[in-house]
Amino acid sequence: MTGTAIYDLSGKIAVLTGAAGGFGTAIRERLEGCGAIVVGWDLKSNAKRDDIKVDVTDQRSVERATATLRDRHGRLDILINNAGIVGDVRPTWEIPVEEFRRILDTNLFGAFLACRSLVPLMIETAAKSGSGRIVNVASIQAKEGMHMASAYSAAKAGLVALTKSLGKELAGKGILVNAITPAASLTAMSRDAPKERLDDILSRIPLGRFLDPGEVAAMVAWLSSDECSFSTGAVFDLSGGRATY
Repeated sequence: MTGTAIYDLSGKIAVLTGAAGGFGTAIRERLEGCGAIVVGWDLKSNAKRDDIKVDVTDQRSVERATATLRDRHGRLDILINNAGIVGDVRPTWEIPVEEFRRILDTNLFGAFLACRSLVPLMIETAAKSGSGRIVNVASIQAKEGMHMASAYSAAKAGLVALTKSLGKELAGKGILVNAITPAASLTAMSRDAPKERLDDILSRIPLGRFLDPGEVAAMVAWLSSDECSFSTGAVFDLSGGRATY
């Protein structure tokens, strides 16, 4: 980890949704490297001792996982809402209603359920520790929209708005809430997209390359740390120059 910033997250408990994905794997590795205990929430099973199998779109599943977390650890310092799906590439008027709802449920409603269930424990923890951090993984599409991906763009835009509202609500409780808006990365979620689609996306990034998951993890680590102390309800781009505002 030479040349890598190490933030002191020793003893911090972090919940990471979508822990089994490309971004999730990188985020876990970075936070654990800083001393945090990461509790992964994902539909896929994981050999990690503290991980919990969770469907973030199901209220009962989220509430059961929250109860398990409280019993095992009794605290929560960091929440990373990273779970997400892209969906098929197609125009808005051809998206099946069920597919549009599924994408919103995973990318937006899932983050809401996690916050709704976990924030009370975070408030309790912050009252003793003095700090808490929530990081929502949105997308550059939240700011720009993207043709043939209206459901994903809309869901991530909603996640940005949720971030801003929750940031204001928790500002007086020591909990900072921020979002990141990554450009495309060649993780499993996007690697199978049509070549023409990937070429189109790449052409929009002035730096001329896709985002590396490690770069997402680096931003998340800083936002999860006490080094980030005066930013809340904010949106941090990881767009390679693509973002225009």
